[in-house]
Amino acid sequence: MNEWLDPLLLSRWQFGLTTVYHFLFVPLTIGLVTTVAIFQTAWYRTNKAHYLQLTHFFGKIFLINFAMGVVTGIVQEFQFGMNWSDYSRFVGDVFGAPLAFEGIAAFFLEATFIGLWIFGWDKLPRGLHLATIWLTTAGSIASAYFIIAANAFMQNPVAYQINEEKGRAELTSIGELLTNPVALAAFPHTIFACFMVSAGLIISVAAWHLSRNQHLTTMRPALKFGLWMMVISGALTTVMGDQLSLAMVEAQPMKMAAAEAMYHTATGANASFSIFTLGTPDGVSELFSIRIPYLLSFLSTHTFDGTVEGINNLQEQYTQLYGPGDYAPIIWVTYWSFRWMIGLGIAHILVAVAGLWVTRKGRSPQTWIWKIAIWSFPMSLLAMSVGWVFTEMGRQPWLVFGLLKTADGVSPNVSGLEILISLIAFTLLYGALAVVEFRLILKAVQKGPDPATAPDPVSGEIKHTTTVY
Repeated sequence: MNEWLDPLLLSRWQFGLTTVYHFLFVPLTIGLVTTVAIFQTAWYRTNKAHYLQLTHFFGKIFLINFAMGVVTGIVQEFQFGMNWSDYSRFVGDVFGAPLAFEGIAAFFLEATFIGLWIFGWDKLPRGLHLATIWLTTAGSIASAYFIIAANAFMQNPVAYQINEEKGRAELTSIGELLTNPVALAAFPHTIFACFMVSAGLIISVAAWHLSRNQHLTTMRPALKFGLWMMVISGALTTVMGDQLSLAMVEAQPMKMAAAEAMYHTATGANASFSIFTLGTPDGVSELFSIRIPYLLSFLSTHTFDGTVEGINNLQEQYTQLYGPGDYAPIIWVTYWSFRWMIGLGIAHILVAVAGLWVTRKGRSPQTWIWKIAIWSFPMSLLAMSVGWVFTEMGRQPWLVFGLLKTADGVSPNVSGLEILISLIAFTLLYGALAVVEFRLILKAVQKGPDPATAPDPVSGEIKHTTTVY
């Protein structure tokens, strides 16, 4: 029983629950606000009614998702002070700086202009109103960058010095912190992955309506847009992921070794990438494996004869550097989350390519193909979620790599029972919110776009309808 009331274990579970739940809304918000801005721009430039319909339709889904993301994000940040006060005390001067930028600058930019966009349809000129959604987009993307910069410090601590008298890390350069190599590599990879999530939603929604032969004038162009968005953003996510892997190997070689469950340092052909492996967790006995020679070496060093350090070798190095302890993350989590991320990402890119082929020249595929396409959104969201799990779990046992272990960051005066009660409360509350979110979005999706507005008889302009979001 005492083990289940361990404050460290329960704090990790609570923060993990909050983070994963919050992260379900973040990529969709970033991807959808950009999508809505593109649709509104298309309407502004072409005056075609279906672009205005798509703007309103996906705008509703974006706002539902945005509201839920704000609520869960605020709770997540409070936990730094409640459950992880020693962490906040030790690195708050550094870690808090990009979060302050995110809250004071980026989020307020986003919140201000999203309000102007919602209530400005009947009050602002078309061009000025279009600018509000693009400024909202800029705020969302800027928020993402500042949060990624904060997280990058945990992965690769830079721009700090240790104040021995106060026993804490202090910021030395905000510029160096914001240009952390891990942040510069992770940001484009994350943003393009967000576009994949948005594309997955568009494909799923369009496929659902087209399978029922309804809203054809809006859902056919929406499907084409989603398919192309998935292919393009998927390709860019892959390229940027390669750059991120190089930065990861440089900053955290243990994470790459854990991603492959590679226990011994290998070079060239021996540094292979396993598609699937069965064996013991300690890597002593490998029962079955499908491997691609040289691939792990190439991913880690961009050469086919590069050396990739193994878990056992790195464990010895870290023991000498940081003292006794287990410095490897949970191997089965990193191994499988890395493969699920890659596998699901490739799968829904292939679905999009197949979709472009079967719908070419206005063709309508068979019903079973639509049923496959409907799974595009769950696949893309799951792919990004397991990628985030890999990023965070692969850093363990560190909160800040090489500086602060997870066990040393938990609040000393919070009991396990208190955390357990709040964990149960959060789980029940988030479960209820998930039901509300799902039903609201499902209702909006099933309803479909509002009817098209007739052109003005004098000017021929398609005017927007007053929409209550």
